[in-house]
Amino acid sequence: MEAREKVERMVDELEKLLGVPDRPARDPLDCLIKTILSQNTSDVNTDRAFQSLKSRFPGWEDLLEADEEEIADAIRIGGLSRQKSRVIKGLLRRLKELRGELSLDFLSEMGDEEAIEFLTGFKGVGLKTAYVVMAFAFGRDVFPVDTHILRISKRVGLIPQNCSAEKAHELLNPLIPEGKSYSFHINLIRFGRTICKAKNPRCDICPLYDICDWEGKTGKGG
Repeated sequence: MEAREKVERMVDELEKLLGVPDRPARDPLDCLIKTILSQNTSDVNTDRAFQSLKSRFPGWEDLLEADEEEIADAIRIGGLSRQKSRVIKGLLRRLKELRGELSLDFLSEMGDEEAIEFLTGFKGVGLKTAYVVMAFAFGRDVFPVDTHILRISKRVGLIPQNCSAEKAHELLNPLIPEGKSYSFHINLIRFGRTICKAKNPRCDICPLYDICDWEGKTGKGG
């Protein structure tokens, strides 16, 4: 089965299993900062760190005036607080220098590639983070690749086993049916957390068992 055909089948099966996810409105700069906070931590701790940050600094201008230690203290629950505080303050400072205000709304006027290039120009902002902002905050039909998606894509046989996350963005995005990038992203992550887990995957109930190329799969799919 060709990769594109596999993806179409995966999109359909996961929407049958998990439904079509809602896409709530998000402020682009909030989305960027929250995505930075999400690195190497859980969703629960990301939410707590973000709420703590917003409570301590109601506006991003307030944060810009704070020292990094104070920022790090506010986000400590999310881990890597010193590193993340340095990235966040650095990008806010640079954004103010470039645009004169702390807003990313102007990206709505750019094409996907131009906007992603702008975002990845900030130190500490990688390809996945930029794709998340474009997909979640601007509703663009782009497909961010996280660790769950990278693992599943290799197991199913969509990308080579030695494929990097950055290369995976390049290879996977053209395979996604039009308008399905967000749904597939959300559902594939949920699927990776509950069924196609890194350890002890539930191959016995997997709806993708018959199209999966993984040599380590066990049992009969659902």
